Amino acid sequence: MDIDLDRYRRQVRLPEIGEDGQRRLLASSVLVAGCGALGSVAAMLLVRAGVGRVVLADRDIVDEANLHRQLLYDDDDAATPTPKAAAAARHLARANPKVHCEAVVADLDRTNVPRLVDSVDLVVDGADNYELRFLLNEACVRAGRPFVSGAAVGTYGLQFTVLPGETACYRCLVDEVPAPGSTPTCETAGVLGTVSTIVASMQATEAIKVLSGNRDRVRRTLWAFDPWAGTRSEVTVARQSGADGCPVCAQGRFDWLDGRLGGPAVRLCGRDVVQVPAPVGVRIDLGAVADGLPPDARVFRSPFLLRFTARGCEVTLFPDGRALVQGTDDPARARAVVAEHLGM
Repeated sequence: MDIDLDRYRRQVRLPEIGEDGQRRLLASSVLVAGCGALGSVAAMLLVRAGVGRVVLADRDIVDEANLHRQLLYDDDDAATPTPKAAAAARHLARANPKVHCEAVVADLDRTNVPRLVDSVDLVVDGADNYELRFLLNEACVRAGRPFVSGAAVGTYGLQFTVLPGETACYRCLVDEVPAPGSTPTCETAGVLGTVSTIVASMQATEAIKVLSGNRDRVRRTLWAFDPWAGTRSEVTVARQSGADGCPVCAQGRFDWLDGRLGGPAVRLCGRDVVQVPAPVGVRIDLGAVADGLPPDARVFRSPFLLRFTARGCEVTLFPDGRALVQGTDDPARARAVVAEHLGM
């Protein structure tokens, strides 16, 4: 066996993959959009499987409450505020130094998602909100990239793969963003760590099928399961074709990418945190901001971020001007805290 393939010899022995499939994996690239419970595990499996380039994109930092299900991270990552994307890239580079891991510490929105999607062969959904999934779905449909979606909450998991031009897209499955509070989240309903791990494993498996040249083996149904209750089901999602069909894959409308839909401030799943986006084009001098903070602000600074306390909240500021405000679920209050200290 070729020395470059020896690391993966147990995988190469699978007739479903073989040497040709492994070489395809080594030549492929994936965007993991969100490095939380689903994305971190899926990324770990794909890197160990030999996907040649993995782009890890996430806006959040590692928190102790993540550690029961986000298997890439450890106490050190949570103790020293570390962006998930940077921590994931560091851990994965140790797991497989032959794979190129690229960290993107940024909010994923319509200004950067198209470029990231266009640069890879496939997208894995690690999003913690519907808006990002709609945005990723549109970018994948427009670029013709497979979109491997998943979700986990409580003891329940879902997995659905979008093959543009072949299957229904995510907008066919979910027509619009549910009203706030109308669906459970990992904060309101909790989440069993084993469920998110199973979903992420299924996502990685579907991605490996596509990237190894086994697209015909991709499951074309919505797969749902509850291991606590011992139930599972598969549902065929019909493509909504025709002039009155799906706005995305039938009508070719990209409302989220074009900015006709979307909101300015977002609560992060699982914590009492609001993200306040930066004005377009803003870059922040973290050192200058730190120098201007009062002595009692309890400042922490790293190359990735600046963290300080203000008005009973904990503010984490990134160089792109984006801020995470912990200690409130009120977007108005979060924006006020940021404006008071940063003038934005």
